[in-house]
Amino acid sequence: MFNFIKKWTNSEQPNHLLTVENIKQHEVPKHVAIIMDGNGRWAKKRSLPRMVGHHEGMKVVRRITKLANEIGVNALTLYAFSTENWKRPKTEVDFLMKLPEQFLSTFLPELVEENVQVRVIGDMSKLPDHTMKAVTKAIEDTKHNTGMILNFALNYGSRAEILQTVHQIAKSYKEGTISLEDINEEYFSNQLMTSSLDDPDLLIRTSGELRLSNFLLWQLAYTEFWFTEVLWPDFDEEQFLLAIHDYQQRGRRFGGV
Repeated sequence: MFNFIKKWTNSEQPNHLLTVENIKQHEVPKHVAIIMDGNGRWAKKRSLPRMVGHHEGMKVVRRITKLANEIGVNALTLYAFSTENWKRPKTEVDFLMKLPEQFLSTFLPELVEENVQVRVIGDMSKLPDHTMKAVTKAIEDTKHNTGMILNFALNYGSRAEILQTVHQIAKSYKEGTISLEDINEEYFSNQLMTSSLDDPDLLIRTSGELRLSNFLLWQLAYTEFWFTEVLWPDFDEEQFLLAIHDYQQRGRRFGGV
């Protein structure tokens, strides 16, 4: 069991002990989404290749997944590779495409044991065969698990997802299977890649960047945002608990009073 304790002294941070037990006494976000940013900058600060930063970031995914599962998060969506990331140098892209295989080959037995179900959103058709094989195996081996959903956004872009959904709806309308009256927010949401998930309650982005970077644009309409300057390889369990604690102090009105 995780039982990480931190005494926060900054006035903007909680002045009491943060523990798993304390966090679980209050409402835990059902769905947490994370933009895992800063691997390259972490490596650059240490005069290391960018790939070292990505490898360190993979270790953080493992720890945060275990902690999220422990505190009772129902779904954890991680922005692993965007449709724009193909623009990066080929050596870096090739390394990033090997990370799912490395991560899942070592972590999959634990995911099965802890009843975590692996899912993926994004255009998987463009992934290399070895990446697809690792991802498909993880999905297959955990499909009967009933615990937390670990959802990787892999070759994912929200604008592409929305356009694809519009095309699907237009096709259905043209074929006469739906009417204009059928098309509302609920119907649209049910056509998205995240149709089986609730919209995220909390979005975390590391590295100090204050943007969404084409991530879950429709789904984040009423999500609470939490930004930190901490680079992803340095993002630890204490930071995650702090983000959850901050979420628990907020009042969510969804446009009401």
